[in-house]
Order: sequence, then C-alpha cells, then structure tokens
Amino acid sequence: MYQKRKTILEARAKVLKAMAHPSRLFILEELEQGERCVCDLTEMIGADVSTVSKHLSVLKQAGIVIDDKRGNQVFYQLRVPCILNFFDCVESVLSEQAKAQVACLTPS
Repeated sequence: MYQKRKTILEARAKVLKAMAHPSRLFILEELEQGERCVCDLTEMIGADVSTVSKHLSVLKQAGIVIDDKRGNQVFYQLRVPCILNFFDCVESVLSEQAKAQVACLTPS
C-alpha cells in the first residue's frame, strides 16, 4: 500500500518541483492568458532563448505545458489550466503568514 502511495506522492512532487522557480511561475501566469511563443516569453522574462527554453522543457516534462511547433517558432500553452488554482492556495498561505507576523509585532 505504501509503495503505491509513494508513487503518487513522487508524481506530485515532480509537478511542484517543476513549478518551483520564479521564471516558471511567471511563464504559467502568462500562459493563463493564452498560448505564447518562446520568443515572446524570452522578451518578457529578459533572459536568453536557451534559458527560457530550458524552463519550458522542465514544465513540459512535468506535464504542465504542451508545445506546438510552427515553422521556426514553438508555441506553448497550459495542458491543464486548473494548475493555476494552486496559486490561490499559495496566496492564502502567504496571507496567513503575514497575519501571524503582524500578530507577533502587535503589543498585547
């Protein structure tokens, strides 16, 4: 039983690890608006094409994005847009952390 559960947990960790970079989070937010080509993402992020392509490759290997090659350009889109719902939960955690910090600083 544990081994089966461990496999699921490892798969989840792979997805979370793929998202665990500010540039990749930015890419996901941009893809929420619709598909983007590597050239557009490169300009937005301010990094070179190879760096952005590597970030996209990590997201693709984790099953988060899909690509579509058209001539010399490659376009990416979210495979499952609901992945962005996870960000709402993350924002709730950050909000609760901020409240706890303020509570610690507020005299009783």
